[in-house]
Amino acid sequence: MSLAGAAGAEELIFYVNGRKVIEKNADPEQMLLSYLRKRLHLTGTKYGCGGGGCGACTVMLSVYEPASKKIRHYSANACLLPICSLYGVAVTTVEGVGSTETRVHPVQERLAKCHGSQCGFCTPGMVMSIYALLRNHPEPTSEQMMASLAGNLCRCTGYRPILDACKTFCKESTCCQGKANGKCCLDQEDDIFDKEEKVSTRLFSADEFQPLDPTQELIFPPELMRMAENQPKRTLVFHGERMTWISPASLEELLDLKAAHPKAPLVVGNTSVGPEMKFKGVFHPVVISPARIPDLNVVQYTDDGITLGAACSLSVVKDILTSAISEFPEEKTKVFCAVVKQLTTLGGEQIRNVASIGGNIISRKSTSDLNPVLAASNCLLNLASRGRRRQIPLSDIFADGVGNNTITPEEILVSVHIPYSRKGEHVSAFRQAPRRENALPISCAGMRVLFEEGTDIIKDFSIFYGGAVSTTTWAKQTCQTLVGRHWNEQLLDEACRLVLKEIALSDSASGKKIDYKRTLMVSFFYRFFLEVLQSLQIMDPSHYPGIPMEYRSALQDFKTKMPQSIQIFQDTEPSQSPQDPVGRPIMHQSGIKHATGEAVYIDDLPSVDGELFMAVVTSSKAHAKIVSIDSSEALEGPGVFGIVTADDVPATNEFYYTYEPEIVFARNKVICVGQIVCAVLADSDVHARQAAAKVKIEYEVLEPVILTIEEAIKHNSFFEPKRKLEQGNVDQAFDTVDNIIEGELRIGGQEHFYMETQSVLAVPRGEDKEMDMYVSTQHPTTIQEMVAASLGVPANRIMCHVRRVGGAFGGKILRAGLLASAAAVAANKSKRAVRLILSRGDDMLITGGRHPFLAKYKVGFMNDGRIRAVDTKYYINGGCTPNESVEVGEVALLKMDNAYKIPNLRCWACVCKTNLPSNTAFRGFGFPQAGLVTETWITEVAEKAGLSPEKVREINMYKGNEQTHFKQQLDAENLIRCWNECMEKSAYYSRKAAISEFNKQNYWKKKGIAIVPLKFPFGIGTRYLSQAAALVHIYTDGSVLLTHGGVEMGQGVHTKMIQVASRELNIPMSRIHFCETSTTTVPNACASAGSAGTDVNGMAVKDACQTLLKRLQPIMNKNPKGTWNDWVKEAFEQSVNLSATGYFRGYNENMDWEKGEGKPFSYFLYGAACSEVEINCLTGDHKNLRTDIVMDVGCSINPAVDIGQIEGACVQGIGLYTMEELKYSPEGALCTRGPDQYKIPAVCDIPEQFSVSLLSSSQNPYAIYASKGIGEAGFFLGCSVFFALRDALTRVRNERGLKKPFALNSPLTAEQIRAGCADDFTEMITNDASSCICVNDKPECTRPGWTGRKN
Repeated sequence: MSLAGAAGAEELIFYVNGRKVIEKNADPEQMLLSYLRKRLHLTGTKYGCGGGGCGACTVMLSVYEPASKKIRHYSANACLLPICSLYGVAVTTVEGVGSTETRVHPVQERLAKCHGSQCGFCTPGMVMSIYALLRNHPEPTSEQMMASLAGNLCRCTGYRPILDACKTFCKESTCCQGKANGKCCLDQEDDIFDKEEKVSTRLFSADEFQPLDPTQELIFPPELMRMAENQPKRTLVFHGERMTWISPASLEELLDLKAAHPKAPLVVGNTSVGPEMKFKGVFHPVVISPARIPDLNVVQYTDDGITLGAACSLSVVKDILTSAISEFPEEKTKVFCAVVKQLTTLGGEQIRNVASIGGNIISRKSTSDLNPVLAASNCLLNLASRGRRRQIPLSDIFADGVGNNTITPEEILVSVHIPYSRKGEHVSAFRQAPRRENALPISCAGMRVLFEEGTDIIKDFSIFYGGAVSTTTWAKQTCQTLVGRHWNEQLLDEACRLVLKEIALSDSASGKKIDYKRTLMVSFFYRFFLEVLQSLQIMDPSHYPGIPMEYRSALQDFKTKMPQSIQIFQDTEPSQSPQDPVGRPIMHQSGIKHATGEAVYIDDLPSVDGELFMAVVTSSKAHAKIVSIDSSEALEGPGVFGIVTADDVPATNEFYYTYEPEIVFARNKVICVGQIVCAVLADSDVHARQAAAKVKIEYEVLEPVILTIEEAIKHNSFFEPKRKLEQGNVDQAFDTVDNIIEGELRIGGQEHFYMETQSVLAVPRGEDKEMDMYVSTQHPTTIQEMVAASLGVPANRIMCHVRRVGGAFGGKILRAGLLASAAAVAANKSKRAVRLILSRGDDMLITGGRHPFLAKYKVGFMNDGRIRAVDTKYYINGGCTPNESVEVGEVALLKMDNAYKIPNLRCWACVCKTNLPSNTAFRGFGFPQAGLVTETWITEVAEKAGLSPEKVREINMYKGNEQTHFKQQLDAENLIRCWNECMEKSAYYSRKAAISEFNKQNYWKKKGIAIVPLKFPFGIGTRYLSQAAALVHIYTDGSVLLTHGGVEMGQGVHTKMIQVASRELNIPMSRIHFCETSTTTVPNACASAGSAGTDVNGMAVKDACQTLLKRLQPIMNKNPKGTWNDWVKEAFEQSVNLSATGYFRGYNENMDWEKGEGKPFSYFLYGAACSEVEINCLTGDHKNLRTDIVMDVGCSINPAVDIGQIEGACVQGIGLYTMEELKYSPEGALCTRGPDQYKIPAVCDIPEQFSVSLLSSSQNPYAIYASKGIGEAGFFLGCSVFFALRDALTRVRNERGLKKPFALNSPLTAEQIRAGCADDFTEMITNDASSCICVNDKPECTRPGWTGRKN
């Protein structure tokens, strides 16, 4: 059947939120996400990554299945769903679940009231994942709940409050009463609470939640039921601008189509073809969708196994195999168990719900978790083409590697046959990924062995690996060689050797990961060897040796459990008025709107008439001269309006904040990959992106290209000034100490990964050169100033508006200004509104992130652990422009002491100028890197002195009234209190002893624990940078409108400002409204950065409210029994001004770098964190078991917000120190450009027990209501996990007699952990098969055996 023979274009019929949608011109290239947002104006569903990796665009799909007469509800990623795949489907978005206009759904209500949203951008996706689960399971288990959220990322909260909301729906109690003593942690007041303090552990009250009532949900549209039941199935054809979509109704039609279009891909879930088209520029003029064909959805139980249609989703496959496992005898279900194990962690629920098993097999990706185990298990493929049916073993398609053409282009996979396992057969699957869930594997494997009946002699053997080369690899020769052998230590040794010899990894297999992948190959085989040995022993205990107890831990994988948590904070005084909200855990003011999708972000703003979309064209070279820009082909594209270059900038294109410029559009040359060269304007974002891809730029490469810190040092490429701080006599102190250590530490960069990418809408007003700028920024004033300078107009013509920001973390200050200038120049040129929304890939490529550090240190100390001298140098990769890199270096020097008094100290900060995108501010601003270096040398001193790290920390800690190395006074009383309280609450010493006991009994799993103190100085360093203003209006109806210079980006600043105004004016919060942050209401506001938002704006709001109250006071005195409305009405009638500005001059901070002294900080926050981890020595995987945090936040204005900030920052820190890895090509291009390649912590990564206590009775005379700025301080506490991992590794190495020092860099990934756990397998890789492995400790064996012990 050819295209010409296909019927004319169809009408696409589906439902959205109970309303019928008929689309007459369905474009196969249009995804549901853009259709919802642009066509239906349902903007609650968010764009987060475009590749199904973050869950921000989650919706629920409902389909009626006539055969079973059942409706199936499932979550899916709208960004990957072509609208053409939705014929007959009911779509539910967050707006259809509930709204403030109709009824807020219990899921939305509980997420908001449990404080589960901060910036709120990920919240609609969270709501939809939970909602879809509840539609199928109104009382889910905690396992189901955790699984439903595995595909959703949140960058703000650290997930704990989201899970608190989830727990309220789960049927089983998630209390910890199952512990040995049978008590709940909340009842053990003796352990946790100081008797004299009035503390609280309730951040929300579950009593006020409305119950979940399944009868109140939207019904499935009866019309869709009738369509499914009655309409004869026919081929559907949809013609788009460039692509045709054909959905045949029968297998015969499909085979005809495939014969006519052999190159057309078959698309079911679009989880493979979709990302290839979107991110790799692959184009298919014809796409065939076989999802409606019954033969491809078959589920058939046969005598020798189960046959599953190729279009069956992975979720359906998992459900079918899971129920088979419970029904059939264990002997028959070993293949099913292994497949289900892989399916549990493959993608998120949204991906598994739509991705098909056939697509997974046919794509033959090396990262497939399923193919190795399916191939090893002798699964069969049923293939069909016109006039031909055949069955082949699945392993055949991997026989000759990537060039295999077993399946012809016109053949299609109809179904997959998964066999039952047989007696004497053992099947297992393994994987190791950068993150345990929703991450492609680094390496995976499927293994099967069949023994001659009643023996351990191998009859049949299969080993398949994924992730090794470009497709699944069969260790065929190894398996053939080993048939007929006994299952013993000789086999283990030979199998490892043969596998390593047979499967050669090339250098292209992601660089340094080669050794790790090779280690995993043999580690996986060893694990299989043990599993089979265990099974043989159970079968015949007298004949086969058991596995010694201490090795059995190798057989267990880490599982994700619902975390338990407790939050402790000081209650308000009984004397405090119930109406006064300060000090209470108040819900985020936008919480409900976040959860209903009604909260508006920049790209949710309605389109402006004639609006154009902007797509940027970025440099592909790191350092080159621009020879020419050819835009001719781009300008011919559909809907293209024009191109914008540096020549179109009316005034400033280069901003000189220092002696080197920040650049809007590259002119003449480029200095990094990702620098903006020009931009394309078109009538849609799709047309703009398509045209941008056609702009051709010719370059002439310039030398040198400097990418790394080492290269910058070699070429003496630095940004000036280099900074230095020194106290005492360092050189003399080194002469008097007992010991000296020297070392270096590398700390990788970090991507901000705010959920809302950089977003700008520039709207010219049409007169006086005025322009409205709607920007996702932390600093509206910078936007105003930069745009005005670029356009050559006074700042008073540029109005910048910010309602809220979907996460920022420091990344939306200067970079947002450059992007806003680019959009404003385009709007100025076109005289039309211009919308610039960066894709996730472009955002990560262009914007830079946290600075990578290389630190070199020399530390002198006494035998008792007292550190007398430190000499350290930080080399900081600043990227290609200065940005704020020198300031980051300064903060690193000022805060590098962390909690320790070092009498003789010299430290340098040198910012390297490289050809990478300019790195910028990021939460903590240099301290997370400098602090990690300090804690590293503290730990090394402890190791060298033979002391415990906590003892060395205690010995060197600031004690009372002390002076820092830059001569600022501090009182360390609260530091010591936090440390002692954390020691006590975490039961540190008893757990440390228990860990030692655990480690003695387990060889392949080890636990570690660490406790780390924190001193975090608060301050911006210069007075004028912390000034603030506020504007408060009282209207005659008594309502109050409040505005200030702070930007809401998840830290709850508006909520806290309303709390301040409520207290000062003595009126309920419900009477106060905050509209937006705007340069029109508060001029010259400072950036919302450095944790200072509440401190400075709170003072300004308080000032404005007190001014108003002073004006009202005479009226209130005259009528003391009057109401607020009476007083306001009377004031108006007396012509009293009901509008006031408030002002705060800023903190009196200063630093003299020439003298190396000053008072750059206003006050200090203190804290401590204790973390416990468990590592898998065979794979390098780890699990965060428990984290206890004690934090001094002064008197918290809002404990719910503050605890949320601490937890969110800590989890972000865990990301920096253990997971998040930026990778660049040798040419300087960022390779990790989305959630598929760059892994931030997910719900599986947070500690299983997570407790946060706010230090009680803490006062801070320098800030509003004695509070402290808390946004950044908690970040560093994530390094307690890094040092717990280090502790576990140290224990491994001590046990194995490995004396050689082992450098651990950040992030401490599974690869580093595995390399640190040196054993036979790592030795095999380094010696490349010169060693042997033995199983039992026989006297004649001289090598380390499976026990890893040297004899």
